[in-house]
Amino acid sequence: MIRIAIFIFDGVEELDFVGPYEVFTMINEVYQSSGASKAVHVQLLSETEGHITGAKGMRVLPDGLISSSEHWDVVLVPGGEGVRPLLENANVLDWLGRQAQHVKWMTSVCTGSMALAKAGLTKGKRVTTHHMLFKEFVKRELDGTLVKDVRYVRDGNIVTAAGVSAGIDMALWLTGRMFSPDLARRVQSAMEYDPKPPYALSDAE
Repeated sequence: MIRIAIFIFDGVEELDFVGPYEVFTMINEVYQSSGASKAVHVQLLSETEGHITGAKGMRVLPDGLISSSEHWDVVLVPGGEGVRPLLENANVLDWLGRQAQHVKWMTSVCTGSMALAKAGLTKGKRVTTHHMLFKEFVKRELDGTLVKDVRYVRDGNIVTAAGVSAGIDMALWLTGRMFSPDLARRVQSAMEYDPKPPYALSDAE
């Protein structure tokens, strides 16, 4: 059983964590559809008790607290406006640092990479974040070599995704690494994830 922790906080960008949550929990549905047992255990963790309110107003009740959680195989840190206070939150940064000593994969979406960097996990690593926030990453003098025009970047066991929806792509890639590309394709099919947006960005150029 692979244990996956998704850290959420007030001001978190909803799709940053809901997208990967859908991917990871769909793994179990695909497994169980063929008569197999669950393959992953996914939990939403927060620093404090009570509801978390996302950047767009979604309210979510976490499954547990980081203070009472054990070691995880995968930790995911989403982004959003609420990341900024985390950069000065020693409790959260210390937790990330401790988890990094044991996890198989430390991951982020959007500005979640700033939290990984502030925790000292991206020194000498290639990373990415939302394309509109590269300047802020540099201005904050965070460690890491930024990579542009990608959906996600893997460097060692650190995987960082670009903005918002890119977390889905990253989670599917990680599914392929943790299990197999075939399973990842089955998860993608079960999600009907085959993006064809009606208004291509290239049409506006």
